[in-house]
Amino acid sequence: MRVSVIGLGHLGIPHAAGMAEIGHDVIGVDIDQVKVDRLNAGEWPIYEAGLPELLAAHTRSGRLRFTTNLAEAADFADVHFLAVGTPIDADGRSYDTGQIFGVARALAPYLTRPCVIMGKSTVTVGTTRDLAALLARLAPVGDGVEVVWNPEFLREGHAVEDTLRPDRIVVGVPSAHAEDVVREVYAPMLRERIPLFVTDPATAELIKGAANAYLGMKVSFINGVADMCEAAGADVVELTEAIGLDPRIGRGGLHAGPGYGGGCLPKDVRAFTASARALGAVEAAALLRAAEQVNESRPAAAVALIEDMLGRAVEGVRIAVWGASFKAGTDDVRESPALAVAALLHRRGAQVTVHDPHAVRTALARHPELDYTEGLDESARGAELIVVATEWPEFRAADPKALGRVVAAPVVVDLRNVLCADAWRVAGWRVRQLGRPALT
Repeated sequence: MRVSVIGLGHLGIPHAAGMAEIGHDVIGVDIDQVKVDRLNAGEWPIYEAGLPELLAAHTRSGRLRFTTNLAEAADFADVHFLAVGTPIDADGRSYDTGQIFGVARALAPYLTRPCVIMGKSTVTVGTTRDLAALLARLAPVGDGVEVVWNPEFLREGHAVEDTLRPDRIVVGVPSAHAEDVVREVYAPMLRERIPLFVTDPATAELIKGAANAYLGMKVSFINGVADMCEAAGADVVELTEAIGLDPRIGRGGLHAGPGYGGGCLPKDVRAFTASARALGAVEAAALLRAAEQVNESRPAAAVALIEDMLGRAVEGVRIAVWGASFKAGTDDVRESPALAVAALLHRRGAQVTVHDPHAVRTALARHPELDYTEGLDESARGAELIVVATEWPEFRAADPKALGRVVAAPVVVDLRNVLCADAWRVAGWRVRQLGRPALT
């Protein structure tokens, strides 16, 4: 099929490459000419495992190309994926769908034949209905434009894998014809027995919000339990393994740490909370707000743990923070808990140097007040404390004996519980891990 993907960010680029990989001819659209030129050259403006190979293969073959011209996309494709951003609105709670409706208004004059619009972004319930009405009014083909909501469930750091082998495909469709088009688009995946969940648009819109809100609550729950473990001298890792064996609970997502971040969970929990309140579900809104409050408290809780380990305030202390991205596998630093901890340490007077394998450039743009280094050993040189704030495998594989020779003091606080604490202690380090007993 011929498809377009409009909006080339952390969602749109992997989706465009994935659609080309499963056999479609794809045109990607963005207003950023520099980004479009880089993508046409087979370069990647975001870091995602497996993405460079897909871009290189399919830009070379001609199956994937990029443009800034919506008219070209409308003339080329019969299915248009909308993958533009839906950031939090000025009220700090609901989605700003301005880009969604802006793209629809810009695309509508060129829609002269029947087509299907497939929304990928996370939106407020009712957006599909309003978008369909707008396009029916503005497009020359009128009711020949059908709008499907097909929310994404990509995990950053695994975006290519989740595009090509998702655990489910959810679509809210307005008609049997729209469902037929969806089945044709995803036919290669459906042949691999990937589940297709077909529902109405409003339910599809709520499914994405509910999924991310639940994941956010799960993270906040285990972080709250980690606080209890700190107070009791218990071990949150062992606790998590035990409760995760219950099939009603499950192990996935139960990882204590400095909180959730990125471009999805924080805004989706906020917006879903606002939706619950708007729909009159007061108790649900209170539950969701409690999860937000736990997450908001994590940077301060991390600094308190660090100061407890030091036995003094952080002012004047040379600290290496390992990690800038909100999670491993991506260079995305939006609402990164690692950067929030680093920034709070800086504000409290610590001399902070941040190291990340892939996110130094993006972190510098967000927090230019911090110092950065590309090298792991360089970040540790002269440090009085190392803080592990993102779960990169490079940090787990670091050599504590070698690092012990370059630091000013062999002290590490592991906020992700990724280090082999015994190996570090044998190498002469004082180790503190989140929610675990303070052993020597």
